[in-house]
Amino acid sequence: MVQDMFDPEFYMGVYETVDPTTKERVLHFGKYRDVAECGSQQEVELNSAQNITMERQTFYCVPVPGESTWVKESYARASQARVCPSTSYTPSRHKRSYEEDEDMEMQPSKQKEQCAGPVGVGESHGCGDPKRLETETLVGQQQHSPNCSAPLDLNFPLPGEKGPACLVKVYENWEGFKVNDILEVYGVLSVDPALSVMNEDSSSSILDPMESMDTAEELRVHSPPASLVPRLHVILANKLQHINPLVPASLQDEESKSFVSSFLLEVSSVRAEFLGFLTHALLGDSLAAEYLILHLISTVYARRDVLPLGKFTVNLSGCPRNCGYTEHIYRILQQLVSSSYRLPMTLQNMNSLKFVPQKDYTANRLVSGILQLPNSTSLVLDEMALEQGQLDTLGVRNVTALGNLITWQKVDYNFNYHQMEFPCNINVFVTSEGKSLLPSDCQVHLKPQILPPNMEDYMNSLLTAILPSMLNKFRIYLSLLRRMDYNISDEVSKAVEEDFVEMRKNDPQSISAEDLHRILVVARLLSLSAGQTTLSRERWLRAKQLECLRKSRLQQQKCANGNEL
Repeated sequence: MVQDMFDPEFYMGVYETVDPTTKERVLHFGKYRDVAECGSQQEVELNSAQNITMERQTFYCVPVPGESTWVKESYARASQARVCPSTSYTPSRHKRSYEEDEDMEMQPSKQKEQCAGPVGVGESHGCGDPKRLETETLVGQQQHSPNCSAPLDLNFPLPGEKGPACLVKVYENWEGFKVNDILEVYGVLSVDPALSVMNEDSSSSILDPMESMDTAEELRVHSPPASLVPRLHVILANKLQHINPLVPASLQDEESKSFVSSFLLEVSSVRAEFLGFLTHALLGDSLAAEYLILHLISTVYARRDVLPLGKFTVNLSGCPRNCGYTEHIYRILQQLVSSSYRLPMTLQNMNSLKFVPQKDYTANRLVSGILQLPNSTSLVLDEMALEQGQLDTLGVRNVTALGNLITWQKVDYNFNYHQMEFPCNINVFVTSEGKSLLPSDCQVHLKPQILPPNMEDYMNSLLTAILPSMLNKFRIYLSLLRRMDYNISDEVSKAVEEDFVEMRKNDPQSISAEDLHRILVVARLLSLSAGQTTLSRERWLRAKQLECLRKSRLQQQKCANGNEL
């Protein structure tokens, strides 16, 4: 995911080297490289008329926040490629693949990489022996590490995330990408130790490419050790609409359309199985399971002025206490969606965690926050963790940010002197005992039909019983139906309007404009959940029935507990 965009970077697209002894001149191309390429007896001719300066854009990318384990494993199985050392020289020992070195990512001094040439693109610097440069890198890092104020912050949005960050260097059409986009990149990997040598001792270069940077902190953040944050020079980059490995990346070509058509033939049976599975997970409550399906396939499909259309935030109230029920439900959701995160709304979390990204002008970077998430992420807010206490200033700002996310599907990033609005498309699911403190599009009160003596064993057995092939169908079902088009015919639209007028005539208090909007959203999602792209009379009546059952249950709860609503 693109976490930040750095300033454009100038590099020598074409440069000339000269041999001081023979005066032989050689022309080189600097594209897809971090360091200049020249022989041991050559130097870069900085004043050559052949030199051409070009521009590239650097994105700071991090692993997809909250990416589910099944997604990672599926991609790993599909791609058996491993990082191989350059053939420019023979390493003295077998190198680990980059995946094997992930556990060493915070110890760059232990990770050796190859050197492809002299220090820096565009610098004049004699070429050293690759093995000597490797040694210099290690010594330099070992000498400087103890004096370093703090280990490099890889700036992952979610706490506890692992995986390599990467500086992605784009050479063309970078205007088509933006912060929070998910990229699939094919390119040239650069983990040259010469970069680390340059960073440790920038005075060793006659021309320092980082001389425009104002602070040491900016240099540290924008040019970290290549062993910790590799560079990837883009040959081809695609912006992904989803990260589900079971579904074609694009649904426009003929092969993908055939895939969709064949799946829609069995969508009814898959929906019935899925409803049964979620009913068990929701302790026998089939009504709550219906609404959970609608929530999981909801997505913002358009915006009218500031209003996001298609969002469907559900508040599941009445969750059992003292059995970690939300955690168990979240474990189920992790097996279904491609990316997700559960946020326990404890007082400490609300008062201490950074939710909203903030611009750090000293290091000239965007410091990430929990709400810097890619589209289609499932965010579970666990209000069962609420406790007595007082929110401080940061806590109040965090609650406000959550409210804005739910209501407007936007996050206002903090640029200190102003707020910048970033639209998003995040599915928010709130679990609570009573009605949530946060806004929602729909409150569903859980009505358990069974209460297992051991919740953990019950949920584990539920996951164990489901066939992997059926679980994959559930995953395809959710990803595909989110992306289907939908419309209402003029005939059905007129019938809905007449029905609304009739209901208002019988009892003006029974339905408001807000209620009508909710029924229309439910009807749309019901249609899509059955693989239908247009509203039928039957789906409209079913949506009205579901809403009637849901409101009736809330009314009963209000009578039983006056504080519920």
